[in-house]
Amino acid sequence: MAGAEGERWVGLATDFSEGSRAALRWAAANLLRAGDHLLLLHVIKEPDYEQSEAILWESTGSPLIPLSEFSDPIIAKKYGAKPDIETLDILNTTATQKDIVVVVKVLWGDPREKLCQVIHDTPLSCLVIGSRGLGKLKRVLLRSVSDYVVNNATCPVTVVKSTSTEG
Repeated sequence: MAGAEGERWVGLATDFSEGSRAALRWAAANLLRAGDHLLLLHVIKEPDYEQSEAILWESTGSPLIPLSEFSDPIIAKKYGAKPDIETLDILNTTATQKDIVVVVKVLWGDPREKLCQVIHDTPLSCLVIGSRGLGKLKRVLLRSVSDYVVNNATCPVTVVKSTSTEG
């Protein structure tokens, strides 16, 4: 995947929340540059085996899905994903303006473990992840995904704190 001179693969974890959109906006403004590949990682905690491809791809995650395909609601639903229009708009605009390639990988299971698995298996230059802005106690009690990934990832991780009060 990575390896060609100057080719960067940037990972972005998303659950299609405001925190994830803040991380995407930050990456678009501060990190992504022409020629980059953005790997959007979406983990579904509890797969619906009857409504998605989860049973087929549960252990490895979906194949890489081009953004143009993932933007089609029928294709997204096939993988059990429910992307919001705002995130898709930001992704499409960023892809065009920054001249980057965006692909999506859907995973099923514990987000902490699945994100670290992908980071280990895919030579990412870095990963960007949003934070819900939980206090220390809540992070411990809720087992924060961003805390876990920061402490277990094999690539640099940037945590972007959302300015919203969403919790």
